[in-house]
Amino acid sequence: MIKFKTKKIVTSIIATLAISAISLNAADYGSVNGEEITKEDIAIALRNPNIDFEKLPKKSKNQVIDQIVEKKLLTEKAIKAGVSSDAKYKETLAKFEKELALEIWMQNEAKKIKVSDKELKDFYDKNKDKFNVPATLEARHILIKDEKEAKDIIKTLDKAKDKKEEFIKLAKEKSVGPSGPKGGYLGKFSENQMVAEFSKAASALKVGTYTKVPVKTQFGYHVIYLEGKEAPKTLTFDEVKGKINQVIFQEKFQDEIRAQAEELKTKAKIIIK
Repeated sequence: MIKFKTKKIVTSIIATLAISAISLNAADYGSVNGEEITKEDIAIALRNPNIDFEKLPKKSKNQVIDQIVEKKLLTEKAIKAGVSSDAKYKETLAKFEKELALEIWMQNEAKKIKVSDKELKDFYDKNKDKFNVPATLEARHILIKDEKEAKDIIKTLDKAKDKKEEFIKLAKEKSVGPSGPKGGYLGKFSENQMVAEFSKAASALKVGTYTKVPVKTQFGYHVIYLEGKEAPKTLTFDEVKGKINQVIFQEKFQDEIRAQAEELKTKAKIIIK
């Protein structure tokens, strides 16, 4: 896949200047020498779209605003100093303009790409095997190095009234695996994700039951408790329609850009040294 990224000309400057705290609210972030502090300024300063500025503590908000203020003041100073006349500035700006021109052109070309419902459905019908989801298990285990101790654990479980609660307790106390502190919880996994002996034993269990014989693997002896099981299935067209659209769109877009590039090569004067 071909990727094009615009280059950043100005890096974020974080100074340690002491400035007065700024009162914040959702609608008004203030201004610097008449230039407003915008949501875009804040988004650039945060550098993370997952952070909600409005939910940050007041101290953190002030720190972000301080950075923006400093950046605007220093940028203003740089412009007044005549940096736009600097040869390096002009060279970098020229390169950036070319990169930006390509980026915007690519975005406009992408808007011309259309994927029909028929194309989506045909892709799904021809590739159904790619949308098969294997059986999924949800389990806990207690990993023990000694077989006798594993058998003793099973005997203890046999006597317990609440099997799951006792299993979790024993896993925290005795399991040597990394899942021990979590009560032996392994989460959800496909049948073929674990070593063969483990997967076979776990798959044979009914939900809410545990292995009556220790399961030996290269890691030791396991006592397995099955919490859940989902049968294998094929994802429906509606479930994967969005992903199929992305795949076909990208293929079409790449093919179109590549075709245009090849045509331009035939008309261009290209010298390779």
